[in-house]
Amino acid sequence: MAHSYTPGLKVTGSTTLRRERKLPLPGDVLVQVGQRVSASDIVARTQLPGNVQAVNVANLLGVLPEDVEEFLTKPVGSHVEKGEVFAESKSFFGLFRSKCHAPVQGSIESVSKVTGQVLLREEPIPVEVDAYVDGTIVEVHPRSGVTVETRGAFIQGIFGVGGETCGELRVSVSGPEAPLEERAFDASSRGKVIVGGAYVTTAVLRKAIAQGVKAVVVGGFDDHDLRQLLGYDLGVAITGSEELGITLIVTEGFGSIPMASRTFELLRSCEGRHVSVSGATQIRAGVQRPEIVAPAADGAGAREGAHDSVEGGLKTGDMVRVIRQPYFGRIGKVTALPPELMPLETEARVRVLEVDFGNGSRTLLPRANVEMIES
Repeated sequence: MAHSYTPGLKVTGSTTLRRERKLPLPGDVLVQVGQRVSASDIVARTQLPGNVQAVNVANLLGVLPEDVEEFLTKPVGSHVEKGEVFAESKSFFGLFRSKCHAPVQGSIESVSKVTGQVLLREEPIPVEVDAYVDGTIVEVHPRSGVTVETRGAFIQGIFGVGGETCGELRVSVSGPEAPLEERAFDASSRGKVIVGGAYVTTAVLRKAIAQGVKAVVVGGFDDHDLRQLLGYDLGVAITGSEELGITLIVTEGFGSIPMASRTFELLRSCEGRHVSVSGATQIRAGVQRPEIVAPAADGAGAREGAHDSVEGGLKTGDMVRVIRQPYFGRIGKVTALPPELMPLETEARVRVLEVDFGNGSRTLLPRANVEMIES
């Protein structure tokens, strides 16, 4: 058997990444192929149609629906300010007047001769898409967006919440097994991406939010703390749209789990660099991982043509993380991939692999119980 195809978790100090940055509706692309951009640069812009407000002018003025348009003070398509009179009727020789005031700022979109309602469209909502990472524009999608390429360190986590953000990376613990505590945050933490060790609590995250921290990266986080942080139970869905004031990335799993040494040391080597992070996670079809991207200042050291895609499969010598008990969270090296099916305690027969956890002992595990750590 040549390959064992296993879900991969990428932790590498040198790779080339491409990220598509797309608008929700057709708009304007503001950059060109070959242009260097920073993470916060706006690369595309559009406007979403504003909300619609219906005003029953026929009832307010006491006129027939088919006559409403005659009583408009401005034609359809005109701009109106909030509180401005846009329809008016006169009665009893002009001594009494009934008026309709615009509930919002916007424009008169249409008039219904059946219901007597006038639709007012609120002002368009501007939408801007930034580059997300420091890099180079390698492709322009007309009226849609761009593809940005960058080179540098790339680390994927197990789970995350919160959207995209960027900031200077700071390691605030002594080692991967140390919990992240409130004393790690002060006024100098504002705008930073903070790396912790094994654990963080909701109380500590709230202190981080109060100090203006952009993101926190830790090994473990309790599920009940996640419920407190969000205010609701998280179902099986994609995350990343939460408005928490911070992005949280968990690299190992739920509970107090020391961050993998390899991950921690790579993050420590990136300290002081401007990084981009995203907490978006999807665990069903179309798996999406939270990520930390640390672009190299000059792109040096990146492997030409290396992209964030899985090529080939699991081989002897590859590093894996165990994702089920009793070895949950442990990292080891694949020493053998027996081709024959092996029986489990449940009497099921499955493919297994042999893993060395670094203490000289070797353990057989079902291949479904591990994920590959790509480098």
